[in-house]
Amino acid sequence: MATGLIFVYLLITVVLGVVANRRLSVDMEDFLLYGRKAGFVVLYLTVVASFHSAFAFLGSGGFFYTHGVGFWAAGTWTVLVGAITYVLGTRIWALGKAFGYITPADMLADFYESESVRIAVAVVSVVFTILYIQVQAQGLGYIINVASDGRISVALGTLILLVVAATYLVLGGLRAVYWTDVLQGIWMYVAVWVGALVLSYELFGGPFALLRQVAADRPDLLTLPGPNGFFTPGMWIGMTITLSFGIVFQPHLMIRYYTAIDGRTLKLLGATTPIYLMTLYIPTALVGLGGALAMPGLEVPDRIFPELLFAYASPWLTGMILAGATAAAMSTLDSILHANMTVLTRDVYQRYVAPDRTQKHYVAVGRMIVGALLVVGYLLSIRSYDFLVVLVTLSGAGALQLMPAILGVCFPGRRTLTGAGVVAGITAGLVALYVTLVVVPHPLGMHGAIWSLLVNAAIAVNVSAVTTPPSADTIERVHGEIERFVYGAE
Repeated sequence: MATGLIFVYLLITVVLGVVANRRLSVDMEDFLLYGRKAGFVVLYLTVVASFHSAFAFLGSGGFFYTHGVGFWAAGTWTVLVGAITYVLGTRIWALGKAFGYITPADMLADFYESESVRIAVAVVSVVFTILYIQVQAQGLGYIINVASDGRISVALGTLILLVVAATYLVLGGLRAVYWTDVLQGIWMYVAVWVGALVLSYELFGGPFALLRQVAADRPDLLTLPGPNGFFTPGMWIGMTITLSFGIVFQPHLMIRYYTAIDGRTLKLLGATTPIYLMTLYIPTALVGLGGALAMPGLEVPDRIFPELLFAYASPWLTGMILAGATAAAMSTLDSILHANMTVLTRDVYQRYVAPDRTQKHYVAVGRMIVGALLVVGYLLSIRSYDFLVVLVTLSGAGALQLMPAILGVCFPGRRTLTGAGVVAGITAGLVALYVTLVVVPHPLGMHGAIWSLLVNAAIAVNVSAVTTPPSADTIERVHGEIERFVYGAE
């Protein structure tokens, strides 16, 4: 029953891809950017669905199970995502609309007048997100393996779900991603709330009784820094910055800013996004904290939600909720496939391989790149390498290295960074990130992402002081557009 419900959901997503294909024009902006016509409802649901992946649906329950309420630090980064969208997202949209930017590298390479910046940003954009394909794919394989009681292997389940996501993306481009994300965003949210409430009433008599029981039996889960001492102030601050700016600056979310129909839509998006993002962590907390009492000593804490469902919920409910987990993973998977396709088509193929081809040609190449990414994602998902785990941990912090460069574009000032400064800062930041996350983890109790960002900014500013800045015409053109958008000034 659970497997059948998941396949019904998959069939619906493919149908949406077919319908989106009929609305698609042979145009890069339509295929890659939804024609820059995304309204509030569609944009809202695709942003929240892409932001919350299988980690939010399944992994956050495991975090509450292990570390307690300290994970409600998530509230701080979800609020920041709204503020970033309201302030930075609107400016990025204005520049994309004015100058035809499609990727993050388009904007940064144009302002800093540097192909080295384009290459550095493209590399960071792809490397630090492509491994999410592996993470989401493995999560999807696990879900369908559990739902089928082992009848469908993890490898086969992964392949099926990767092919489905790639199929509707190839058929309908970003339009198909957005339309399926509308379904996935709603399904994911309803499923996690219904599942958590049903389990809390079944096991404890309701959410408040659950929390009272946790306070009596496991008070360490309701304290900071938690039973394992994980949520120190330095870790809290680091995770807040990394999981807000670091996630927003990944290409699959930055590209969404370009797609809005107008700036007002993005302001409304920024004002309301935290409602969805924050409230999703309430039911996952109930699952994790309640699971710590109902199933102590679980070997893999991330499995607490499906384990509780199979033990205490009906097959129908279990199937619906696992379909919601599938939606959580696929809504991020399809977005990353699309973002990497966009970066590779625009920033690599069109820029350096075949710069003078037709729109139809680039759309066809984009579709072939999706096929290649599908193969890469599958090969990564069926193999486990320790260094992949390290790189996935670095993902949000890797994208965070674009922060100084993006702020330099979006906030006019007396002094600006240079192309050489940006490249040097990104390079130094990535080295510092590796050192402070892997070699000497979190020096002085401060998250490695913060150390790497400080190193990045310091190097970028100092190198920029002795290298050639962008031309006055470029600064006036870009910063002038920002000022006109923000202040209405001529």
